[in-house]
Amino acid sequence: MEDINVAIAGAAGEGVQTVGDILAHTISAQGYAVFAWQEYESRIRGGQNSYSIRIGEQPQNAPLLPADVLLALNEGAVKKYEPLLKEGGMLIAQKQLDERMIAIPFAEIAQEEFKNKIYTNTIAVGALVGILGIDLDTLKQVLSHTFMAKGNEVVESNLSAAEQGYRRATQECKDMCPWKLPKRKGRYYLISGNEAIPLAAAFAGCRFIAAYPMTPSTGIITFFAEHEDRLGVFVEQAEDEIAAVNMALGASYARARAMTATSGGGFALMVEGISLAGMTETPLVIVLAQRPGPATGLPTRTAQGELLFAVNAGHGEFPKMVLAPSDPHDAFHKIVTAFNLADKYQMPVIVLTDHFLADSQFSISDFDLGTVRPHTHLADPREMHDYKRYRLTENGISPRLYPGQSKHLVGVDSDEHDEEGHITEDLGKTVKAMVQKRLAKIDGLKKEISPPEEIYGNDGETVLVGWGSSRGALLEAVRLLKQEGKKAGMLHFTELWPLPEFTFPEGKTYITVESNATGQLARLLRSEYGVPFKGAISRYDGLPLTSEYIRSRFDDYDG
Repeated sequence: MEDINVAIAGAAGEGVQTVGDILAHTISAQGYAVFAWQEYESRIRGGQNSYSIRIGEQPQNAPLLPADVLLALNEGAVKKYEPLLKEGGMLIAQKQLDERMIAIPFAEIAQEEFKNKIYTNTIAVGALVGILGIDLDTLKQVLSHTFMAKGNEVVESNLSAAEQGYRRATQECKDMCPWKLPKRKGRYYLISGNEAIPLAAAFAGCRFIAAYPMTPSTGIITFFAEHEDRLGVFVEQAEDEIAAVNMALGASYARARAMTATSGGGFALMVEGISLAGMTETPLVIVLAQRPGPATGLPTRTAQGELLFAVNAGHGEFPKMVLAPSDPHDAFHKIVTAFNLADKYQMPVIVLTDHFLADSQFSISDFDLGTVRPHTHLADPREMHDYKRYRLTENGISPRLYPGQSKHLVGVDSDEHDEEGHITEDLGKTVKAMVQKRLAKIDGLKKEISPPEEIYGNDGETVLVGWGSSRGALLEAVRLLKQEGKKAGMLHFTELWPLPEFTFPEGKTYITVESNATGQLARLLRSEYGVPFKGAISRYDGLPLTSEYIRSRFDDYDG
């Protein structure tokens, strides 16, 4: 089957997300791959928002804009989103507006049948399930699970409301609906980046997170808090981002694997703490969930505008690592890697996500736990007679103990220090040796960085180069371009600092593809590899990159 794209649109406060979440999980329970993403304004009520669900037999974890089905909860939503409806697509609204739509008065049905408009959205979900040819029993199972904590009466009312919407839609639809999604064997996991990250952190041995809520990173600490007992991670909502990063540093110094999460404005406040981690050689994982800026920017939109900020964060020179996962499966692995390497090299690791990755729902088969494992690198005090926290070593990695672990004193100082951790201004010898010691770690770290994913085929002459969450759109764009006879390939980076030892193949045309206006990846790659870029496909309007957006600009540079 070809992918089906369903869009649900309405004002903030009308339950767009509720309808979308229930439908997405129903389709997933029916055995289909789902990719769901939202675009919404930064307001409590009003405005017009949308929730898009891409349905297929195999995962296509990339967004589509054109809709096969559009459910509009108000007339404003019809006006704004009807242009996205494909030719021959179906519009569902509460009033009859034109001949290519189905009118179902969800709110009137809710009031007449249940004396409460709160059931409007459940009726709407039932209608969508009927129009898509999905088993009503599957929806009822999802609704029962969703509302079981509210008691049997609420569950039964929602089941009845869904049945009303389902019956009304199938009656109205008749021969107009070409879709049929019968039950399939098996099921994909439906998960967002902000859900995968806490699961990965707990798996990696994280035991402490401190954070201050800031969209789009807030879902991380929220998920930790909701599942605190099951994950075994202590959660602290700090008073601000400065406190959060320093709490995490303190927990790490005292042995606990620790992390924090924020967005650009909060990360700006954390930068001094990142330098403190660099000087004290304290492991720390920081999730930086990007959004358009500067200042408050567009809090609920997506961007890749902070790559160079992350690479250059912190005053002074010290080793750090910057990762940018492509999807929740990759995020799981990258978070475990972040904790392992932060621990091994005693340094901060920054993990870049964005609103698109953080809050979209991706279909994955599993996390492949057999290919990733947490590793700790604490020293054994029984093997030491004369302990020095910052002992000079060839690879720059000093044996790390934590306070109270043994009789050995664990000294630490934010000033430049000697091997024992005491402040020093011995410029001629100790200071130079300590700088060199810290920077020596970079040589070992570079050997652990994965190269970019390369997809050229036999004739990939024009190569799209991207990073982070753009992977799904890039993959689909390259596949579609090849079907059109274009000689397209792709390079995709998820481990960005330090950059790996890598040689760009000669004789190809390179185009950077990024969700920013200044080509930050291109600037980084030019400075490190000297690679020439013929041009850039940039998106910086707050919407995610799509395969169609990339394809429509490919010919500007091809050949």
